[in-house]
Amino acid sequence: MPETPADPPGLDLARLRAHLERELPGAVQGPLKADLIEGGRSNLTYVLTDGDNRWVLRRPPLGHVLATAHDMGREYRVMTALRETDVPVPRTLLLDPDTDVLGAPWYLMELVPGTAHRDAATLAALGEHRVHALGRRLVETLAALHRIDPSAVGLADFGHPDGYLERQLRRWSKQLAASRSRDLPELDRLHELLVDRLPASPAPALVHGDYRLDNVLVDDTDAITAVLDWEMSTLGDPLTDIGLLVMYTELAGGGGGIIPSAMTAPGFPSSGEIVAYYAELTGRQAADLDWYVAFASFKLAAVAEGIYFRYQQGRTLGAGFERAGEMAPVLARHGLSTLKES
Repeated sequence: MPETPADPPGLDLARLRAHLERELPGAVQGPLKADLIEGGRSNLTYVLTDGDNRWVLRRPPLGHVLATAHDMGREYRVMTALRETDVPVPRTLLLDPDTDVLGAPWYLMELVPGTAHRDAATLAALGEHRVHALGRRLVETLAALHRIDPSAVGLADFGHPDGYLERQLRRWSKQLAASRSRDLPELDRLHELLVDRLPASPAPALVHGDYRLDNVLVDDTDAITAVLDWEMSTLGDPLTDIGLLVMYTELAGGGGGIIPSAMTAPGFPSSGEIVAYYAELTGRQAADLDWYVAFASFKLAAVAEGIYFRYQQGRTLGAGFERAGEMAPVLARHGLSTLKES
C-alpha cells in the first residue's frame, strides 16, 4: 500500500483534498502532495500536485501575522481582475476566505512556468545584453500596470487614493510597533523625516506594493510570464512602486544577504536608467524620488522586523532567517542617507 504523503507545515492535505473535491469537482485525481517553495518571508507558497496536475497554493505565514499584511482576498481579486490585461498573472482557481480548512485563508492558482531570478551569478549567465533587456522589460511591465484604468477591470473600489501616503506611513509604523522587540533609533528618525517631508502624490494608479525582479517569473525567451506576490496591492501613488524598485536595485545583495542579489548582475539597468525609462513610458516624472526611496526603506524595514519577530518565536519555515534581524538597521541607514540625513 503506498505511503501517505506527509503534510508540510501549514497544510492539512486530507482536509484540503476534501474541500477541493467539493469546490472543484473532478479537478483532483490522486493523493495530494505539497512542497513549500518559499521560506515564509512573505506568504507561504506551495506547489501542490495529485501526480498528474500541479497548482500553486498561497496562505499567510505561521504564527505572528501583521494585520492587513497577508490579505489572501486582495491577492486573489487583483490577479483575477488583471487576467485579460497586458500585465501577466497566473490564472486564479479558488479562494477560501475562511479558516476551517487550513486554519487561515488561502487560495489556489495555476502553476506558471518561469524562473524567479534572485541570484546574480545565475542571471549574469544570460549575458549583459539579455540582462539589460530583461531589466527594461521589468520597467515596461510596471508601466503597463500603472496605465490600467482600475474601473475598466472592476477595481475602482480597490483602495482609497486620497491621503494614501499618510495612511501608508501610519500603517507601517503600526506594523513596526506590533513587531518591535528592540530599540531602532535610526528607523524612528527615518519615520520622523518621512512624516515631515511628505510629498504631494500624482494621479493614482494600481500599485503592486512589492515590485522587484524576483517577484516576476521569466521564461527561456526572457519574457515575463507572471507578476506574483500581490498582497500589498491597492489604488495609490504609483511612485511608491518606482521608489521600491530603485531601493531594491541600490541595496541588491545587502541586508545580511536577505535582499536578492540578482539586480547586481552586469548589464542590469542602473536606478537612474530605471527612473528615466519609466518616465518615458508613462509621462510621470519621479518628483521627490528620494522620499519614495526612503519610504521604501522604511516599509521594508517594518516587514523585516515582522520576519525577525516570527523567527525569534520559532515560527518561520526555511533557512536564512537567523540573519533577518540585520535588515532593519541597513535599511534605516539607507533611508536616512537618501534623505541626506547624517
